[in-house]
Amino acid sequence: MLTKRQLLILKEIVRLYTEYGQPVGSKKLLEQLPMHVSSATVRNEMVHLEDMGLIEKTHLSSGRIPSMKGYRYYLDHLVEPSSVDANDMAVIETSFDQSYHEIDQIVAQSAKILSSLTSYTAISLGPELKEARLTGFRLVPLDNNQVMAILVTDSGAVENQIFSIPNGIDSDSLEKVIRIINDELVGLPLTKVIKKLHTSIPQLLTHYMITPSGFLDIFGGVLKKAAQERFYVGGKMNLINTSTIKDVNQLKSLYAMIDKNDDLAKLLGEPADQPIEVRLGDEMTNDLLKNFSLITATYNVSEHGRGMIALLGPTSMPYSRMIGLLDVFREELAKKITDYYAHFGDE
Repeated sequence: MLTKRQLLILKEIVRLYTEYGQPVGSKKLLEQLPMHVSSATVRNEMVHLEDMGLIEKTHLSSGRIPSMKGYRYYLDHLVEPSSVDANDMAVIETSFDQSYHEIDQIVAQSAKILSSLTSYTAISLGPELKEARLTGFRLVPLDNNQVMAILVTDSGAVENQIFSIPNGIDSDSLEKVIRIINDELVGLPLTKVIKKLHTSIPQLLTHYMITPSGFLDIFGGVLKKAAQERFYVGGKMNLINTSTIKDVNQLKSLYAMIDKNDDLAKLLGEPADQPIEVRLGDEMTNDLLKNFSLITATYNVSEHGRGMIALLGPTSMPYSRMIGLLDVFREELAKKITDYYAHFGDE
């Protein structure tokens, strides 16, 4: 159990180190602590904190820096989110103040804005697509007996795929197939659409095509593309700039990781119940991230589900500012997406 004085000293060491990037000595602490104590007392308390594994020495300085255990204690018990300054707030509001035709455009823009504000790598994920609904489906005839299947969801996502018309299907039969798809599936959540594609729809289509499986495979493929989670990354180079990794191959692996949806899905996980969570490098499964921290913020868009926005930066990032900024940012992002849905629903 830490004393009040030890808590203040640990909190100040983390704040000074994350703000200035220099090991913290007793002299600097004496200048900053909101209490009058002797330098001997401060040094003695620092020894106790070091014995508890909360701070550690560096080879280059007589000062101390937080250990991973110290960062975790600070994040669990001591961190106080900073207020967002007027300039940052103006940047957020101005950057979001434009027209969007798809949810994905808003989500992608959010990663760019957050990365620009922080100089770290930002990762964004839109509201859970399992709640998205199919709002439109049509086939556009092309040359050489080909058609383009176009599918639209209520998130504004538009997917298409070109395929050849199966043998034995005339234009009248094709129109009836489209009508069945629209009558039976449009307006349903994508999860129910996928289920019906494997149950009732094949039987309905057998009246108009001998083997509907080929057509349904095409439709299902376009549907899966629409339902796929899409992560957007802003400031990829910031990941390299803030990394302590010197090995070229490891840097390449790190850069490649943030280009892969599967890797990002593993990294971020599911939207959490808590608004903001922080994971330190040794709490992440990827060894490439052992000197990084990940701050994830969950935002809620009412009936449209939850999404995430995250910052990936060095373990020594200024947590108070970043957590405060992310907390405000997630609310602004949710507001922008909610406004989009309201406008989309009115059309």
